[in-house]
Amino acid sequence: MEAYKKVMSVMLLLVIANAMMLVNGQSLCHMTKQGLKACEPYVNGDNSADDQTPSTPCCSAIAKADLQCLCHYKDSGLLSFYGVDPEQAMELPVKCKIVDSFHC
Repeated sequence: MEAYKKVMSVMLLLVIANAMMLVNGQSLCHMTKQGLKACEPYVNGDNSADDQTPSTPCCSAIAKADLQCLCHYKDSGLLSFYGVDPEQAMELPVKCKIVDSFHC
């Protein structure tokens, strides 16, 4: 139980630190706040964009992103904090034709 509390505390600190970086205009895994905003319609949990090809600004942001770094946040709650559906987010590299397949 004590180890769990320590892990959760560290995760909470990471979430807060990353949130502060994005608010200050810095990046999360090489994705800027603008890049995240460009991809928002494709990852917000709304299925209306499922059949759409992501926009050029979104795909440009995904192309610059550190995908393995983003994988670390898939289950952390940080993506959900920003209104991002992690499953939809992990589909973007393929939808943008950056990679043929992608799995964390």
